[in-house]
Amino acid sequence: MNAALESESVLIFDFGSQYSQLIARRVREQNVFCQIVRHDLPAKRIAELKPRGLILSGGPASVYEEKAPRCDPAILDLGVPILGICYGMQLGCHLLGSPVKSSPTREYGRAQVHISQEDGLFFGVPKETTVWMSHGDQVHQLNGDFVPLAATGTCPVAAVKHRNRPFFGLQFHPEVSHTPHGAQILRNFLYDVCGCQGLWKLESFIERTVADLKQRVGNARVICGLSGGVDSSVTAALLLRAIGPQMACIFVDNGLLRQGENEAVRATFRDHFHADLHVVDARDRFLDALAGVSDPQQKRKIIGHVFIDVFKDEARHIENARFLAQGTLYPDVIESGASADGPAATIKTHHNVGGLPAELGFELIEPLKDLFKDEVRRLGLELGLPESIVWRHPFPGPGLAVRCLGPVSAPRLETLRHADAIFLEELEKAGLSRQTAQAFAVLLPVQSVGVMGDGRTYENAIALRAVQTDDFMTADWSHLPYELLAQASTRIINCVAGVNRVVYDISSKPPATIEWE
Repeated sequence: MNAALESESVLIFDFGSQYSQLIARRVREQNVFCQIVRHDLPAKRIAELKPRGLILSGGPASVYEEKAPRCDPAILDLGVPILGICYGMQLGCHLLGSPVKSSPTREYGRAQVHISQEDGLFFGVPKETTVWMSHGDQVHQLNGDFVPLAATGTCPVAAVKHRNRPFFGLQFHPEVSHTPHGAQILRNFLYDVCGCQGLWKLESFIERTVADLKQRVGNARVICGLSGGVDSSVTAALLLRAIGPQMACIFVDNGLLRQGENEAVRATFRDHFHADLHVVDARDRFLDALAGVSDPQQKRKIIGHVFIDVFKDEARHIENARFLAQGTLYPDVIESGASADGPAATIKTHHNVGGLPAELGFELIEPLKDLFKDEVRRLGLELGLPESIVWRHPFPGPGLAVRCLGPVSAPRLETLRHADAIFLEELEKAGLSRQTAQAFAVLLPVQSVGVMGDGRTYENAIALRAVQTDDFMTADWSHLPYELLAQASTRIINCVAGVNRVVYDISSKPPATIEWE
């Protein structure tokens, strides 16, 4: 954590809630820095971190189960304000002597809550308001140490506060958009209860990070691997602000890029920022290695190995290079289990957390590792990046190779690249590009019969994919207008040689994934 932020931070204890990252984002939106930590983080360690407040997340367990996740009970004696949400509230009440039991009436979805105390945590919130519930257990009976603050028709204890300790509990979820006044409740906790002042702002983040980078790098050089995506581009722009010509960017054209990606990177970093940009044309090298390979995992491994070799070869030409910069984001750190204080379970090994540094022998710089995606986009605009890069949809590390199902070849990639560009153009023209979290085309390994003019065709099928999501852990398919889909389909079939059919993917994640491979 940046030393300047230690005086005002909040820790979020992760008990397995699907909303833990969303809680963190909502806290950041209030200009308060926060981190997600293990649910069993010792009270001694918490005291060392000196947080202004603690938030106990929800979770799928029942507090009365023998193996239910617990926090260190000593955190309740630290004098640090605590807000328990759903499971977090039940756990706090359980530890402080109020029993929790399974309720005969469960609450899932919207509920009307009646607030009995409108000051403090509920200042500025209507006495009758809508909240989002998701629980089968509830606090069965409050002991005399607690004050009830709110209730629903089937949950008499929907919010509480302790009489003698700075512990507050909410049975509902203030972090989700379905709780309209949730942001106000969180703000009341952060500012009125914890005494935060809102020091977490991107402008001050830039100033602090630039100063830290200058001090750490000294006279050495930094290599930044550019992919054309927003994360690596913002990383490069931040380093340029800090150390200017001491940074060298390496951009590998692997032949698996979106249409116009190479040109866009050149225009932004060489022409606009005047950066030391090394563009490596490795298209033949990658395509030769991928020839005849259809298995998606094998594609990924081949691309990873070739990329490291190409990157190594180019990095040797950059003198006095000591550091490697990567666009690792905070969700990457959380999901990789890379933080000692972070969630204990490793969900996945992310390509930005480890890998390249070990292979190349550089010290790693990750200036965005405390930021969420929406913060990175705002940071990019602050640093002067064009909106076309800042608002680019996420793109997989293996590129079009995992959207070109079946064998990868230059002609098939060109078919896919052209179709993908048309779909994205139509989204942009309809004003829906920024309202869609991710959209792309997929070239299927099947052909189908069609009719063009008076002749029979037997050609390729393209699948279009667009999703809505906040965190990319779950996603729903985008309900795009039929007119937009029709226009995109017509243009693709008319303009992309070898395509006679377009389909739209209406699968959600889970059970499907966002990418097809």
